[in-house]
Amino acid sequence: MDVEVLRPDSVVQLSPFYLLRWEETQHAYVLLYPEGVVKLNGTSGEILRLVTESATVQNIVDQLTTKYADQSIAPDILEFLEVSHANSWIRVKP
Repeated sequence: MDVEVLRPDSVVQLSPFYLLRWEETQHAYVLLYPEGVVKLNGTSGEILRLVTESATVQNIVDQLTTKYADQSIAPDILEFLEVSHANSWIRVKP
């Protein structure tokens, strides 16, 4: 089985087994799945919120580096996307 690689032009989406939701009581985004829940920090929630818009990896990086006016965060965004992909939270859109 070939492992999908995240490329800048990869369109990513949440895996169908996960649901991203804002939890007002926790003041945080949470990632829900059949076996439990993952509470996300602010940045992680914002990255996955952009994933729900079926954006490309590069578009997500561009939006956040522009929003925060900081190009140095690009590697951290990419690392989180790679970890999310490895954990099957996100996938490359077919």
